[in-house]
Amino acid sequence: MTDEERRLFEREQPLGFILFARNVQTPEQVRALVRDFRSVVGRADAPVLIDQEGGRVRRLRPPLWYDAPPGAVFGSLADRSPDLAIEAARLNARLIAADLADLGIDVDCAPVLDVPAPGSHDIVGDRAYSADPDWVIALGRATHEGLLDGGVLPIIKHIPGHGRAFADSHLELPVVSASLDELRAFDFRPFRALADAPWAMTAHIVYQAVDRDRPATWSPAVIDGVIRGEIGFDGVLVSDDVSMKALTGPFADRTRAALDAGCDVVLHCNGDMAEMSAVLAAAPPLTEAAQHRLTRAAAQKRAVPAPERTTAVAQLDSWLAG
Repeated sequence: MTDEERRLFEREQPLGFILFARNVQTPEQVRALVRDFRSVVGRADAPVLIDQEGGRVRRLRPPLWYDAPPGAVFGSLADRSPDLAIEAARLNARLIAADLADLGIDVDCAPVLDVPAPGSHDIVGDRAYSADPDWVIALGRATHEGLLDGGVLPIIKHIPGHGRAFADSHLELPVVSASLDELRAFDFRPFRALADAPWAMTAHIVYQAVDRDRPATWSPAVIDGVIRGEIGFDGVLVSDDVSMKALTGPFADRTRAALDAGCDVVLHCNGDMAEMSAVLAAAPPLTEAAQHRLTRAAAQKRAVPAPERTTAVAQLDSWLAG
């Protein structure tokens, strides 16, 4: 951390932090950074997040860390051996969790529960397990359980579904025109099946069947009516990155809009000091409900003995190779 960042975090007390590839050099360096983060805010349990899905979305890369494949690999295995695919997805998550826990990182922005529609933008692409909601549910559940067994909290994303987006929300605001019946039949199903997950991340997408004007992150109709209501998710709800170009306007306004709509936590990712300062200044203390959800989420962590790494990686490689 720079001195300026340290002063900002000491003063504003963010709930936690998220790491990107730009923050990663060696295991020793990452461990020291994580300890430093928690020391600055004076909370040993401050959440430290990372995107470690596998494939193209992973901040920890070989040879220093496990070479996790993308989600679609497990969907392909399911076509050949359904039971083995579930076992492989869980073992893969255990290996990811072992890397994260060793560094002190305790929240992973995975699994991806989006169900890709034909012709949709490849921003999801092979990050998705399958175009079949049933397989997304089965493999997402296996990943969820594997991460929890390793003492890492999963974040299901991007609720209530990013698979119909025909644009990249990092660059522009996608608009989904599917009917509510279509959304219920495909997009919402995996999130409903994993509604017991400790954390979930919103999608910066307009679902016209629910709210014609506001993306899910800013929409009380989506958050209260669909995410909390119809889907039944009652864990920690974190926004996707509010610095993404799907959202517009001053960062204080972006922050307040997400929290007013029902998000518990706002995520800001690009490290820009002026933006971070605006987000932190606009964010009030956690609500009592959000604090309760955080406490309940943390209690889901488990400490199942990890498999022997070399043997587990060899076994997984063998399964995936067919």
